[in-house]
Amino acid sequence: MANREITITGDRVLRPAGWWTPAVHALLEYLHSVGFDRVPRPLGVENGREVLSMLPGHSGRDAWPNVASEQGLRAYAGFLREYHEAVRGFVAPPDAEWALHTGSAGPGELICHGDFGPWNLVWDGLTPVGVIDFDLAAPADPLYDIAYAVEYSAPFRSDEQVLRWQAFTEPPDRRRRIGIFAEAYGLTSTEGLVDRVIERQALAAGHVVALADRGLERQRSWVAGGVLDELEERVRWSRENRRLFGQA
Repeated sequence: MANREITITGDRVLRPAGWWTPAVHALLEYLHSVGFDRVPRPLGVENGREVLSMLPGHSGRDAWPNVASEQGLRAYAGFLREYHEAVRGFVAPPDAEWALHTGSAGPGELICHGDFGPWNLVWDGLTPVGVIDFDLAAPADPLYDIAYAVEYSAPFRSDEQVLRWQAFTEPPDRRRRIGIFAEAYGLTSTEGLVDRVIERQALAAGHVVALADRGLERQRSWVAGGVLDELEERVRWSRENRRLFGQA
């Protein structure tokens, strides 16, 4: 949900607040309290906009070349593991409202970032130094975040797309990159990971519709513009190209 009417004023970032903002601010405060200061510090809500400290570095589309490199890919996976370790002790109230869920983490779950793409990391060269945009944070199995990150870093896209949009200079060895990510994160096996990525992709359309139904822009415009067909096509492509990921 990045880039929705974001304003930067000095060292403060102002973003539209949502029903999820109190839960997200509690999460960010907790992370700072345990020494994980690589997330924005919440500074309050003013006139319907949340106020956060700004993290120095680069993010957005500028991040794609970083994660296309194997060094950046390893750093990306390692940073996700560090976030998961830091957030593991956070206990949200039972009535906590997240963008797509309500409540606290259950057994085997933690509060996932929910949108852990390269664009939502803040980078210093090939080193991620922060993570932003927690609008889609949610209680889930850690694989919810892992699968999402692998989707965009393997990546689960055609050669044409990754060469045009994701800063690759040649078609990637997706199977090798999944292995690199898994090793850097600390997974003991990649078994079943491709299936989890495809399952995670299949959830995206429902998420967009749910947020659009609650009146959120950009999701309403996405639905009107045909994004649901695009999301369905991504799932179809992944299923039909499993061989690229080392699975028949």
